[in-house]
Amino acid sequence: MGSESGLTGRLAVVTGGTRGVGAGIARAFLRAGAEVVVCARRPPDAPVAAAGRPARFLPADLREQAAVDALFESVRAAHGRLDVLVNNAGGTPFLPLAEGEAARHARVLALNLLAPLSASLAAHRIMRTQPSGGCIVMVGSVSGTRASPGTAAYGAAKAGLENLARTMAVEWAPAVRVNTLVLGMVRTESAHLHYGDEDGVAAVARTVPAGRLAEPYEVGEAAVFLASDRAAYITGASLLVHGGGERPAFLDASNAREER
Repeated sequence: MGSESGLTGRLAVVTGGTRGVGAGIARAFLRAGAEVVVCARRPPDAPVAAAGRPARFLPADLREQAAVDALFESVRAAHGRLDVLVNNAGGTPFLPLAEGEAARHARVLALNLLAPLSASLAAHRIMRTQPSGGCIVMVGSVSGTRASPGTAAYGAAKAGLENLARTMAVEWAPAVRVNTLVLGMVRTESAHLHYGDEDGVAAVARTVPAGRLAEPYEVGEAAVFLASDRAAYITGASLLVHGGGERPAFLDASNAREER
């Protein structure tokens, strides 16, 4: 799971990096030799660590502009540089559109679109002054590429995030590269909240051509690649990390008809 990625001496900030996908990303950067800062509203139950080194934790509610400014000023003051920002923080409850007020959906948009925008702007102010520039990785979702019933605001935010990354890549080139990881389903400690018990997780996994859900470390390895010099010419891109996507329902329906 390690990689020769040339990230030794670089500083990466992973938002929402204390658990789940974010912790998997943070550990991948630690294994690749980077110094890592993780942020979230609450500290992790145990330090996020890998390769014998822990990530530094800083508290921040990224929906608050003052908190974003304080976070990146703390990073700049302590480390003197910022090489990578991974905008991973996000999420949503299941809520059909008509069952929620506009203000509630707006909070989902704030967390999943406006917070990454604020963090990216703060990171850019540091990265643009560095001879080596920097790299921003957005953590998107297949929910932003298709209909997202029950999580419409989340899907809309992730679609916007992917488009935002493409524009940032153009406006901030060549100093700062900006790319998006488009994630499918990932097995995390909270997977049961979305997919039910182990039987439910297994049933969902069978809908993925790869036959399983992604592991957080695999998302981390993809993020490390995009942040590394091996991806030096990749910017404005979207990398699908979804195990082949979703098997079209019509195939199963067609097979069922053939079997009768």
